[in-house]
Amino acid sequence: MRLYNVAGRALIASADRLVDVAEASTGRFTSDPQALYERWDEFRDWAAGLPADGGLVVDPACLSAPTPRPRQVFAIGLNYVDHAGESGFAVPSEPVVFTKFLSSFTGPAGWIGLPPGNVDWEVELVAVIGRTASGVSEDRAWSHVAGLTVGQDLSERASQLSGPAPQFSLAKSFPGFTPLGPAVVSLDEVGDPDDLAIECRVNGETVQSGRTSDMVFPVPELIARLSRVVTLLPGDVILTGTPPGVGMGRTPARYLQPGDVVESRIEGVGQMRHCMVESAPPVQDAAGVRGDDEVAVIG
Repeated sequence: MRLYNVAGRALIASADRLVDVAEASTGRFTSDPQALYERWDEFRDWAAGLPADGGLVVDPACLSAPTPRPRQVFAIGLNYVDHAGESGFAVPSEPVVFTKFLSSFTGPAGWIGLPPGNVDWEVELVAVIGRTASGVSEDRAWSHVAGLTVGQDLSERASQLSGPAPQFSLAKSFPGFTPLGPAVVSLDEVGDPDDLAIECRVNGETVQSGRTSDMVFPVPELIARLSRVVTLLPGDVILTGTPPGVGMGRTPARYLQPGDVVESRIEGVGQMRHCMVESAPPVQDAAGVRGDDEVAVIG
């Protein structure tokens, strides 16, 4: 199953079309995508019984973040060995955890404004929680995941590295700095969720290419470790870290410029496409104005 957010309404894929959840369920389930994670098991079972044809045709450029209002956002730093190396850090013995603020969330296509400084790319696999998790063991962790989506942990490096200590959360939370999508994909549709190809392209050039099996702390271990400290809630998101190839780690360093096109792809999960612009106009998603070449790719 693939759950989409179209202008605030929950839709799921049925063949090559999208079905409006509230209408198809005759009100049994809400149109609010975020609320569905609270009833994920029941919702998933209902969706499995839908026919494979019919539905509503939707312009994919209208997609918004499939988890628009999570109560908690966890981001993991230095979670690939070679990325830790290119960043000048030792491989961590414990997960490096920070957050990204909700106002940075946007959808899988459109424009993202570049603030002053040095904006870098970081493609990431994102796990969405579908069942409350507290003290969960690794061998049960995947059963608490609703699905996976594609994310970018865009980062402004000048402010990130300023001050007496790094400002991870603020430097990674400018408007549009957490694009997610195009859908939350249930685990049965992604093959081996522990080993997926992940890549980022800038202007058609592959700048990051790896596999999620290279994580220092795989998704089940992250869920187990996080849930020992906090209770993970339905709809929470975990950005699981980025593979090597970021701009900061290059010689010379390379950062995003107005006009650059960033494509983020994860095998079996989907692809996003964003055009970088100067800080005005603001991020465009949902039904915002867009160029003809700025579209999301479903699947």
